[in-house]
Amino acid sequence: MSVSEASVSAALATVLDPELGQDLVSLGMIERLHLDDGAVAVTVQLTTPACPMKAQIEADVVRAVSAVAGVRRVDVDFTAQVRGTPQEALPGVKHVIAVGSGKGGVGKSTVAANLAAALARDGAAVGLLDADIYGPSQAKMFSVEGKRLMADDEKRIIPIKSHGVKVISIANLVEDGQALTWRGPILHGTLTQLLQQTVWGELDYLVVDLPPGTGDVQLSLGQLVSLTGMVLVTTPQDVALLDVRRAYTMARKTHVPVLGVIENMSWYELPDGSRDLIFGEGGAKAFADKEHLPLLGQIPITRGLRESADAGVPLVVAQPDNPSAMALQQAARLLAGQVSVQALNTLPML
Repeated sequence: MSVSEASVSAALATVLDPELGQDLVSLGMIERLHLDDGAVAVTVQLTTPACPMKAQIEADVVRAVSAVAGVRRVDVDFTAQVRGTPQEALPGVKHVIAVGSGKGGVGKSTVAANLAAALARDGAAVGLLDADIYGPSQAKMFSVEGKRLMADDEKRIIPIKSHGVKVISIANLVEDGQALTWRGPILHGTLTQLLQQTVWGELDYLVVDLPPGTGDVQLSLGQLVSLTGMVLVTTPQDVALLDVRRAYTMARKTHVPVLGVIENMSWYELPDGSRDLIFGEGGAKAFADKEHLPLLGQIPITRGLRESADAGVPLVVAQPDNPSAMALQQAARLLAGQVSVQALNTLPML
């Protein structure tokens, strides 16, 4: 029995993207369909190379197409194209994602660095802006300390590329160890320059590491670019969650979507395999559930997480099999999925 392209397309129209909630055909995700004597080859264009549901989509496609009469084999291949929003955040930049916590000491910068590196490892074009003006640490975490930012002929800043990520940090503009005492207008001007006068090129994601608190930088960022959303980083303890709630309230007041919550320092695994819940248990999940937010990940404390930050290599690059690295890589994929959902939700209604 010959197999028609129409019958295979009808079968594919029953396969939903698990996150976007629409079928692959109407979403325009079927890039190629080839039939050859009962053998069907399908190429699916994912909405992000960091798609967390790739295996499920493949299984669902094989199941649906195999049910078509006459099909004897199904091969599924993937490409990826990150879809932007109707209004580009910056020229060439599809999505700007802020990473904040409302307070210091929860490992926000470490999480931001690893999210950026994890997205890049999955094949996305990624930039990282260290907007923590008073306490920049990304230059250290990406091993670009002491390197000066250069400018092109048009006096635009050229990012420093490290571990597949284009990095911009105030630490690469000032003398090492210099204390900055800038106030609102200077902060706003500096952030404007770092964002809008940088040669970012074509980026799928620009990750912005925010400073602690809910002050000038956070307000300026929302005024300067159209944010796809914010990721909140916390530890399980109540004191950290108090400040995360303030950051969440600020995001809502400034109409910034919150893409999810990441709980850092969730536990320390003891030699016998049991978990020492140093900072308590379940705080981020309870907060996320209450506010109907995705819990993107729970990151355990490991020695490697500290060592990699000090060595200037994100853990997902240095030790990808480390338990913390695997949790961060999965958190980055879930974040990419939430960005895809957000992009779909901002498309104009037909």
